[in-house]
Amino acid sequence: MYIKADAFIYPYDKKEGGYLEVRDGRFGEWLETLPAGEDFLDYTGYWIAPGLFDTHVHGYAGADVMDCKCESLEIMSEKLLSTGVTSFLPTALTADFETLDEVCRISVEAKDKVKGAKIQGLYFEGPYFTEKYKGAQNPSYMRNPSEEELDQWLASSQGLLTKMAIAPEREGTVEFITYAKEKGLVVALGHSDARYDEAKKAVEAGASVWVHAYNGMRGLNHREPGMVGAVYNLPNTYAELICDGYHVHPSACEILMEQKGYDHVALITDCMSAGGMQDGDYILGEFPVIVENGTARLKSNGSLAGSILKLKDGVKHVVEWDLADVVEAIRMASYVPAKTMGLEDTCGQIKSGHAADFIVLTPDLELKATFVDGEKVFDA
Repeated sequence: MYIKADAFIYPYDKKEGGYLEVRDGRFGEWLETLPAGEDFLDYTGYWIAPGLFDTHVHGYAGADVMDCKCESLEIMSEKLLSTGVTSFLPTALTADFETLDEVCRISVEAKDKVKGAKIQGLYFEGPYFTEKYKGAQNPSYMRNPSEEELDQWLASSQGLLTKMAIAPEREGTVEFITYAKEKGLVVALGHSDARYDEAKKAVEAGASVWVHAYNGMRGLNHREPGMVGAVYNLPNTYAELICDGYHVHPSACEILMEQKGYDHVALITDCMSAGGMQDGDYILGEFPVIVENGTARLKSNGSLAGSILKLKDGVKHVVEWDLADVVEAIRMASYVPAKTMGLEDTCGQIKSGHAADFIVLTPDLELKATFVDGEKVFDA
């Protein structure tokens, strides 16, 4: 089939008008004119963009990765379509070894069962963090990294575990990062009180992503640049960023984008199970959370506990805050996240031969429809 629209969003270009070919569930070429005798799907008045890729999402629509249930991942997969997401990394929290091992097994079972957004890997946000910046995670499980634990998780996940976050100041971190990279993992740094030099050593060992920049890390000081200074200054690294207006002030978002460039900022949600749900009481990991006024906060101390952000809204915020144009904003929520995982040749962009996972947007970035493998799977 061919799709007619007012614009098509490519990673570095917006093609005005024309037609996009979709054949056997994959993208073809963009054409200025429709071939004679061909039918087309008419989205005049709308824009076509690649499906979004959320590389850090704990739950949605009442489901949570830490439920350790295949059904929960199926719910997330289906309901995330309404947020413009067509690919995601189910994200686990800090927990004991056995629980995380079960997350690995369940994720393998779910990967081929899900019918909506595609599971492109598994992300462990922890458990090798520091207690000082625990956030909404249980410090009793935080510990030094273990190659033996990683080996078992990789076996249980059948290689689906592809991203792992650790704190650079933990004992044995450099050796662990080197080992993890040899195993093909993307290593992220966060929930950390590391000094600049400790973060730099971790990056030199192979770490390449910063966990939700600014949040859960030592701040910038002119005498000790800390983790935030490392985020700004170390090249060839990618910063996750939550653009809900609560986790990070828009001006701080702007500074980060200026420091890293649009090609090195990946918009994420860090969403928990209350995403898409009514305000009220929820659980994140093992902790009671209250959701109200657009935020999820721990009942115990009021700290932010993940978010209830929809990734499509993060994109819209960035444009409304005048931090990026539409092409740049969508790139930070699709192509760049894919690139952080080495998956840019699989998903995250409109490209001939790629799976036809895309979204239909109004010019003011409201979601009209979501397609996976060329089939409409969500209609607003």
